[in-house]
Amino acid sequence: MIEFESVSKRYRDGTSAVVDLSLTIPSDKITVIVGPSGCGKTTTLRMINRMLEPTSGRILWDGAPLRSKRKTALRRQMGYVIQSGGLFPHRTVLENIGTVPGLIGWDRAKTRKRSLQLLSDVGLERKLANRYPAQLSGGQQQRVGVARALAADPMVMLMDEPFSAVDPVVRAELHELFLGLQRELSKTIVLITHDIDEAIKLGDQVAILRIGGKLAQVGTPQQLLDEPADDFVEGFVGRDRGYRALSFLPASGLSLSRVKAVRDPASATGPEPTLVIDADARPLGWADASRPGEVLHLGAIFDPERDTLRAALDSALTSPVGLAVAVSGQSGRYAGIVSPAEILSQVTDSRASIAHSVSVRQAEARLAAGGGDSAIADENAADADQAGGEAVAADQAEEQSNREGPGTEREVLLVGDEPVEIDRSTDGPAATGVPEAADVTAPDAESPDTDSSDTEHAESEHAETEHAEHVASGEADAEQDGVGPAPRHADLDAEHGEVGQHPDEKWER
Repeated sequence: MIEFESVSKRYRDGTSAVVDLSLTIPSDKITVIVGPSGCGKTTTLRMINRMLEPTSGRILWDGAPLRSKRKTALRRQMGYVIQSGGLFPHRTVLENIGTVPGLIGWDRAKTRKRSLQLLSDVGLERKLANRYPAQLSGGQQQRVGVARALAADPMVMLMDEPFSAVDPVVRAELHELFLGLQRELSKTIVLITHDIDEAIKLGDQVAILRIGGKLAQVGTPQQLLDEPADDFVEGFVGRDRGYRALSFLPASGLSLSRVKAVRDPASATGPEPTLVIDADARPLGWADASRPGEVLHLGAIFDPERDTLRAALDSALTSPVGLAVAVSGQSGRYAGIVSPAEILSQVTDSRASIAHSVSVRQAEARLAAGGGDSAIADENAADADQAGGEAVAADQAEEQSNREGPGTEREVLLVGDEPVEIDRSTDGPAATGVPEAADVTAPDAESPDTDSSDTEHAESEHAETEHAEHVASGEADAEQDGVGPAPRHADLDAEHGEVGQHPDEKWER
């Protein structure tokens, strides 16, 4: 497994090729990185084998940082396929395939045997072994490039747009070859392309990058088609993503019907569609009702057990009579027909099931994300209830003040959890019976006579003032006599446990 952890790549001129990329590439699967030109696809690929180093972040391979591995040893464990094969023009086909085995020390006999085996595995004849790349077609060169990447049995395959330089027919053949090899070898493959159809066809996982090197979405091909993350992904996948999504829906659930089948097209009568078959019951075409004895082309056929609803719909769309012809397995025998209405009915049921699953997942995600929000909401509700209670108390106090008329001022204080009204009347005595604000804090204490309390308080303050003046006067007299405030030092010495020692001398020692 290869992991990108917040990986960025910036060049000296300030260009950011990849920005904060976090991506997991699973083992034994095909991960396709797709996106428009300039989105950092090739830069991402080259950072895996350390042809480029990330500016920040790190890349792990099975838990170990790539920087902990020597570049040469790392690259010899990874096969690399580039556009147009990238073959050495001065080496033969066999020598090109055996490049990496020769670098890691294989003997010639073992290298030759391995090269010839791979030549056969990629669908090339042995007579091409001693030819040079210039003597091969584009498709043949690409096959040799794949064989060379597999020669040393690498753990990882890196492929940079390997099928872009060939025509559509050859590309389709190479796709099938590639998928067949993967089913047999189960390599960890990272493939770069700008073709979304190729990505959907080949990838177990597809990562879409947007311009600027940022990851837009990663998931299975079906997830990208059914649940695009934003407008960019939806636009990049294309408007016909609904038709592409049929590639992931099996055709095995279709109900097959029957039409009249004949071996001799001249025997076909009536306006009903009539299928012409051969002696082995393999379909050949449709009898032409307007021209007796003539046969119309068959159109595409499909195998319900192996093909998808996309293949079935394509068969119906290419049929001259609008009916998809189903055949049985490798024998190709006629199995039945399906109407477009039956196919669309199956599509409707499948899409409804998918939509329900998506809705359930989204609801679960919202519920999981809203767990913390609900707790905050409960706390806010409690605060609102408390604030509401305080507001009600204030409103009640205001209503009572209005009833009592002008000249009455009341202050509401909280004693514990209970509001207490304090009368600040300018015209009369307290209406609530609470004499002073100081008494509110201790409502159960006995309230002394106000006049005597004030007198005692004033006398106490006068005594404290006289004492302070007396102490200050004594200290001043002592300083004038040169004695100094020794009692204060003695108190400090006693406090620190060493009588007769100045505190500053103690701390210095």
